[in-house]
Amino acid sequence: MDWTSLYFKTNDLNVLILGTGEVATRRANRFLDKNSNVILVGNSLNDELIEKRAILKDQSEIDDLVKWSDLIIIATGDIDLADYVTNIGRDKLVNRADNPNLANLIVPTTFKIEDVEISIFTGGKSPLMAHELRKKIQNIITSEDILEIKIQDYGRKLLKNKVLNQKDRRDYLYSFLKDEILNNYIKNNDLKGAKLYLKNLINDI
Repeated sequence: MDWTSLYFKTNDLNVLILGTGEVATRRANRFLDKNSNVILVGNSLNDELIEKRAILKDQSEIDDLVKWSDLIIIATGDIDLADYVTNIGRDKLVNRADNPNLANLIVPTTFKIEDVEISIFTGGKSPLMAHELRKKIQNIITSEDILEIKIQDYGRKLLKNKVLNQKDRRDYLYSFLKDEILNNYIKNNDLKGAKLYLKNLINDI
């Protein structure tokens, strides 16, 4: 499988979406929520997309829209239009909901649990199983895991001012992960107490 997962910044990204159906709308919301500029080509937009300032165009402007775009998402049943845009947009990032292997970008199933964002990709073999795996993962991640992420982030920031060597900082972070007192604060959902305890630990380094 010649795909790999990446995250890239979407602020001010120009996203062109062919289609205004369910898949197109879902993808549009995703990029609008990440501060992208989104134009959809289709019949109509729902109220939510209009409120988020998505723009609706018709396909008569397609060549100019492809030139404008950084990323093209094809979610239309018009195969001729899909193939045409795939061809003229071959130097762009292109995602095809109908046949991912005809393009060069996958938009995977993604969900967030507070500060944790998880993407699932089955190589296009089973979107249904991607959805089922999502539900399993959501049941595994606990509130303690989320609190631990916040504590680790807090510790990393404090250590950067105290410990110059990156390997040494990593070793300290591992030790914090196993610290019983710190873990008790986390189990009791006491973020304030955990931060104070961790700050004192780092001050003593």
